[in-house]
Amino acid sequence: MKKIVIPAIIAHNAQELDRMVDSVKGLVPLIQLDIMDGVFVQNRSLDFDFDLHEDRALFEAHCMVAEPEQWVKRIWRQVGTIIVHFEACREPGKIISLIKKKERRVGMAINPETPVEAISSLLKDLDQVLVMTVDPGFYGSPFIPEAGRKVEKLRSLMPQMDIEVDGGITPRTIELVNDSGANKFVSGSFIMRSDDIKRALLSLQEKIGL
Repeated sequence: MKKIVIPAIIAHNAQELDRMVDSVKGLVPLIQLDIMDGVFVQNRSLDFDFDLHEDRALFEAHCMVAEPEQWVKRIWRQVGTIIVHFEACREPGKIISLIKKKERRVGMAINPETPVEAISSLLKDLDQVLVMTVDPGFYGSPFIPEAGRKVEKLRSLMPQMDIEVDGGITPRTIELVNDSGANKFVSGSFIMRSDDIKRALLSLQEKIGL
């Protein structure tokens, strides 16, 4: 599986979003947009109308929202992949079908307390699974090492699927989830709050052999 380090953006207005995208654009092939509604998680981010003025293939949306269907309809034109949380989906199959009808890649995220078994019947319809390695909603939350076992289980079930980890990813923690079988590594605060974003990215990439 191809490995990739992905910076995650939390932004509270259009100017902040543009500045953060510009800071990583050209350094990475993919950027994650963290969309938070203040309901599913306490924080808020990108809960405003935005226009990225970029190729949608550059972005994936991680929707930490209570009404994922509404957000899929609102943002699908802007991104290449849409990730929704299993915990927020009253009808997961309906959300998956909606994203597929929009011809976007489908991701399903699971929180630390959600077992892999909860989504096992959905795996065949997904392009990727995102395993939260922190409690979602904030930059800088503490890494949960037990998440590595979920990654191992998913990799055994779906050898060719993209398995993404998100939260607390630093040069110290990325090796654990890499060894567990993840191939996509999302890092927010370590990259975006660094004084040298390029160096921060390189330090993560080097730990997984990129």
